[in-house]
Formats: sequence, C-alpha cells, structure tokens
Amino acid sequence: MKDIWVPVSGQIAQQRKVDTIANNIANANTTGFKKDGVAFREYLTALNKPVDNIDVPHKEWSPKDFYHSQGAESAKVLIDGSYTDFSQGQLKPTSNPFDFALYGKGFFQMLTPNGIRYTRQGSFNINKDGILVDNLNNKVLLEEKVSKDENAQPEPIEKRYIQVPQGVTKLNVSLEGTIYADGQEIGKLAVTEFEDLHALKKEGSGLFINPKPTNVRSPASSTSVHQGYLEGSNVNAISEMSQLIKAHRHFENIQKAIKIYDDIHGKAVNDISKF
Repeated sequence: MKDIWVPVSGQIAQQRKVDTIANNIANANTTGFKKDGVAFREYLTALNKPVDNIDVPHKEWSPKDFYHSQGAESAKVLIDGSYTDFSQGQLKPTSNPFDFALYGKGFFQMLTPNGIRYTRQGSFNINKDGILVDNLNNKVLLEEKVSKDENAQPEPIEKRYIQVPQGVTKLNVSLEGTIYADGQEIGKLAVTEFEDLHALKKEGSGLFINPKPTNVRSPASSTSVHQGYLEGSNVNAISEMSQLIKAHRHFENIQKAIKIYDDIHGKAVNDISKF
C-alpha cells in the first residue's frame, strides 16, 4: 500500500493549488489585491541514495536487475511554498479625493493595533477626529521626519497622523505624495519601497508585514501617488479560471489513479485469502 502515497501527495498538492486559485478569483475585484501562487517540487529517492558506479548484481541475474527506477516509483510531490505576485494592478478613476492609488512598487504605511503595516489599498476616509484612516480605522501615516542630531528622540507616532483641519474645502495630493489642504501643506504620505518584495508577509485585509527593517529602500522615489484613483486587483479572472479547471482535472485524474491502486490491492488481498 505504500505506493498509494505517490498519487496522494500529488492530490494534496493539487488541492492546495485549487484553494489558492479560488482565493485569487474571490478577490478579483478587491482593491489593491495581489494574487498568490504555489510552488511544488518533486522528491526523488535517488537524490538521497547515489547510484553505484558499477551496478552489477552479485547473485543470480533476473530481468528486473537490469531495469532500475532509482526510486522513481517512490517519487512524490512536495509543496515547496507559496508566493505573492506583486505586479501592478490597473488604476481605476473614482473622483473621490480620499482615494489614492500607487503606481510603482511602494506601499502606504499604516498604523494598526499590531503596529506599522503596509498596504496597496488606498480607499481612505476621515474619522470623527478628522484623521485620515482606512475602512478598518487604521491610521494613514505621514513620512517620518529624520533629525540630523543622532541623539534626538524619534518623532512620536501621533505626530505622523494625517489631521485634516475642520472646514477644509479642497484636499490635494501631488504625485510625490505631498498633501495640501486648501493650499496649505500638511505633510507627505509615507510611501515605502522594499529591496525584496517577496520578504513581505500577508497579514489579511490587504495588509503586509515587513519582518526585516533592513529591507526598506530609501528614498521611495519610483512610486507615484494618484489622487481620485484606486488600484484594482492584479488577478486576471479568465486566466485564473483556466488554471482552476486544469487543477480540477489533474485532481480528478489522480483520484482515478488512487482508485486503481485500491482496486489492485483489494483484488490481491481477496485472491490471496482464497488459498
């Protein structure tokens, strides 16, 4: 029965792929969503058991002694990990002055209950305190002011909130991210770029965590901010549906292989019991 684990490993891998694609399709219309993928690799027994230079059986020879599979019959599929595709999504006009889209590799910096996180979802609004927040009430942050004095204390995080004064009739944001309220500069949006995007980890609700502080690239000069736009998901629904159909077919074919294995072993057990 050990042979059955070969197709079972493939079925587990295909199920993981189906779940990943299904999640991508479900978020095809989610603002700033970045699709995920799954990487697989094949485990071969031959990699752990080198072949002898002279492979001559020291016994009575039989045909099977000359047809070595080198452990291929015990090969199995392993899930090597998942990854996120950070390719640019299409910018969609909304005419809402509190909607911002990023074009480039940067991320908005947000203050959440768990600390600073990063997002591409730029659908913001003003809360009751006049602070710019997202739909989860996470605060959008301004760029941190760096002091030349090495002994200076870090700027309090509260100073980086985007406070929109009462009575403001016009809010403008430049391509560089500088915010103007009725012509008066408030500050500059904190837009962060990273050396290695794949080091980021998804945390849910469109948020990412950067586990390595040294991964931050400064300055974030290749990203522009577009007011009145939102970045769409980078999921191509048609392509994902095609991949989903293929994965389902592979899953069904593997299921048939498992059934054949089961039938063969079942017949073997029943035939042996007759003797």
